[in-house]
Amino acid sequence: MSASILAALSFSGAAFAQDAVPADDDATDLDAIVVVGIRGSLEKSLDTKREAATHVEAVSAEDIGKLPAKNVADALQQLPGVNISSSSASEGGFDEADRVSLRGTNPSLTQTLVNGHNVGTGDWFVLSQVANVGRSVSYSLFPAEIVDQVVVHKSSEAKLVEGGSAGSVDIITRKPLQYADPLTISGSVGAVHSDLAGESDPQVSALLNWKNDADNLGVLVQAFYQKRHLRRDGQEVVGGYGQIGRDPATTPVLATNPDLAGVLYPNLLGAVLFEQERERKGGVIDVQFRPNDNLELGLSGFYSKLEADNYNRNYMMWTSQFANSRAPEPGYVIKNGVLTHAVYPAVNDPNNVVPYGVYDMISRPDASSESKYLTLNADWKATDNLEFSFQAGTTKGNGRSETQDVLETGIAPNGGASWSMHGIDNAIDWNLGGNNTASTHRPDFGWIFGGQGIDVLDKEDWFAVDGSLFRTDGILASLDFGLRYAEHERSNDYEIAQGPNWATDWTNIANYPTTGGRYPGDFGNGLGGHFPGGIWYYTPEQLAQINADFANRNYPERFYFSDVYGVEEKNAAAYIQANFDGDGWSGNVGLRYVRTDSDISYTQALPIGSGVPGAITGSAFGDYLPVSESNDYSKLLPSANVKFDLRDDLILRFAASRTMTRPDYSALAGSLSLDDLTHTGSGGNPKLDPLLSTNLDGSIEWYFAPRALLAFSVFHMDLKDYITFGNQTIQYKDQQASQDAGMDVYSDYLVSVPVNTDGTLKGYEITYQQPIGEWFGVSANYTFADGETDDGKPLNGASRNTYNLSAYFENDRFSARVAYTFREAFYAGVSRTDAFYQDDFGTLSASFGWKINDAMSLSLDGLNLNDPTYSYYTESAVGVLPYAMYSNGRQYYLNFRFNY
Repeated sequence: MSASILAALSFSGAAFAQDAVPADDDATDLDAIVVVGIRGSLEKSLDTKREAATHVEAVSAEDIGKLPAKNVADALQQLPGVNISSSSASEGGFDEADRVSLRGTNPSLTQTLVNGHNVGTGDWFVLSQVANVGRSVSYSLFPAEIVDQVVVHKSSEAKLVEGGSAGSVDIITRKPLQYADPLTISGSVGAVHSDLAGESDPQVSALLNWKNDADNLGVLVQAFYQKRHLRRDGQEVVGGYGQIGRDPATTPVLATNPDLAGVLYPNLLGAVLFEQERERKGGVIDVQFRPNDNLELGLSGFYSKLEADNYNRNYMMWTSQFANSRAPEPGYVIKNGVLTHAVYPAVNDPNNVVPYGVYDMISRPDASSESKYLTLNADWKATDNLEFSFQAGTTKGNGRSETQDVLETGIAPNGGASWSMHGIDNAIDWNLGGNNTASTHRPDFGWIFGGQGIDVLDKEDWFAVDGSLFRTDGILASLDFGLRYAEHERSNDYEIAQGPNWATDWTNIANYPTTGGRYPGDFGNGLGGHFPGGIWYYTPEQLAQINADFANRNYPERFYFSDVYGVEEKNAAAYIQANFDGDGWSGNVGLRYVRTDSDISYTQALPIGSGVPGAITGSAFGDYLPVSESNDYSKLLPSANVKFDLRDDLILRFAASRTMTRPDYSALAGSLSLDDLTHTGSGGNPKLDPLLSTNLDGSIEWYFAPRALLAFSVFHMDLKDYITFGNQTIQYKDQQASQDAGMDVYSDYLVSVPVNTDGTLKGYEITYQQPIGEWFGVSANYTFADGETDDGKPLNGASRNTYNLSAYFENDRFSARVAYTFREAFYAGVSRTDAFYQDDFGTLSASFGWKINDAMSLSLDGLNLNDPTYSYYTESAVGVLPYAMYSNGRQYYLNFRFNY
């Protein structure tokens, strides 16, 4: 894990885990175990799983500290049935896990909670802010410093907050009264080195915990600061695959090469260099006060901000410029309808200025994301058998792209082009002839683009009351009940999409700098293949000046209404749950009622000068009409869990539940474009129904030795109203007909929108964990998940096969752990209308620790030691085609921890 995690855990959990004991008998089960080292933390996690009333997985702070990982998601990937991804939209894979999903489902179907409540989140990548806006949480904002334990709920209970059809992840933070000593001071100082970026950066964390002698008042303060540089080398087929025309009258190349008719070719084939500087900083404050034995009050606050300045350059072959008009040299290869190998000669005509290439340079100096929350808690023991918990809180997340400095240029003169494809697991060999210098770039064959002023809000205010009525006889052990009310908002209110300022001489290359930077000399070494290197680029500072001189960011002319949206939800819930405890068995049965009232705001694009009443004019992107829709629904979510203690070491579980996930924000509030003449269009779908999943889960767990487990579980999810993309007939207001009739006229439109469908997901999990002798241990798990929609389309995020292998060594002085994770290919969504998949990948990580003395320790951790390549591909009528490949290099963390 990252030094951050190690650092964090060093001070907050790892270094003091053996001192963290419950303050009294009312402390949670998670704090009731003394944790010492890897073995102790594994025992704690297994005990949590074993004693739980439902099917859960758990990882403790010491687990996170000894597993190589940078954040909570990195640690969770070692659990059975848990999948992680390092991207949330179509930005491609990075070196740090960012999203968590369960059992091969979309990350939006996994609910992430902190201490049982929702948390506002933000995304630093612009497409996650305004295009593919889901309901998942960015784990890059949650360093391990804040963690006591993470519990993954695979089966549901009525008292769990709704939202996770596949399950939920609850991040449980430390509390000040769980520490044994009156004063605890701990911290860590370290560094991270990224070998591809060639940079080393600091990692610092600190914790102070104080409690009074009466053990009824405690204050915990944590702070963290982690910086690191990231470099990613990539290859992308940004424009997908174009097709050579079939009509000789409009396709000149067919006159000499008729066999090229209808053949596919890679368009906008690029060499991509992405560099980023990430700074994650923030902290936690937690106050506990027990004025008497019957009352406990708490205040908890959290803040995390990720500053994520980045610069992306993509130097591309612009194949569509010449594929229809010029013939490749003899020897080209057509395979399954795809031009897989071709060489195009240089164009020597000085009057021919059509570029064979195009170059995008995109600098985002102000990209960031942040998350924060503040909660007030009160636990009141009203009588010996009646208890209440009250919680009120607010949480807010933001994702910002305040500035994008962008320039696109054509690449001339035309020195020829070539490519050779070798399947989806290998980089495409390609070349673009000519000189790559500032003087050969053509702004007049490019553009100035990029959204400005984006600030996406994700906010929730809530209040909840939970009660428990305990019985002392009979099989009914207790009755849980409660109410919750929340108001949630996700919105983006403003965006300027810059363009060229035509009042300036922006197309004249003489007005641009003649110097800049160059791609690193080792660019692309981790990808294999042969493609352009040593590519020239403008520096971020030069780009900023170019945009300042030549870009048009005027409002309202450049107001980009298509990315403006808002979803406001009022969510009310009530539940009742009966908990049973018999001879050798236990269980619960419950019912949760959920009411959601949604107000959805989006824009409908109109032709300029449409004259539609209420239309807003002045945008270069057309007139538009703000539209508001409501989408209200109520759902009943029953659940039942039963646990049989067949022997002291053998447990059998069964669970059945109905769970719900609300539609993604971008699916509800996507900008709408309608053609009143043809009655067709595209956009979001504010009338989407929530996904309802009927879940069955069964498991058998054999705890055959201390810290040992052999388990097998099966699961089945019947997905009703799963959200996919398709065509649907929906009634909209016909603006033209309404204007002509002088009254509102509604017509049926065939629109391409997110739609509800049904599907299924089923599979099984196998888990094995065992110590070997006094110092060694191994663990392994495997998950099989098979799912599809009723029309045979894949489920987003469903990997059929996932497995994890790890081994550890630990004695009184030294510790070591190595872990390998594999995930099979899965459908990853849509990018620029193309369905794409992420191919198989595996990651190898290791951690080493040396206990200097009781107060000091050293750790060395390595991530992505196998330097994995993340490959993506698309599916078409002719088969699978390579889409993108990325290499992030390796990361090493050295960390010194201390405690007092």
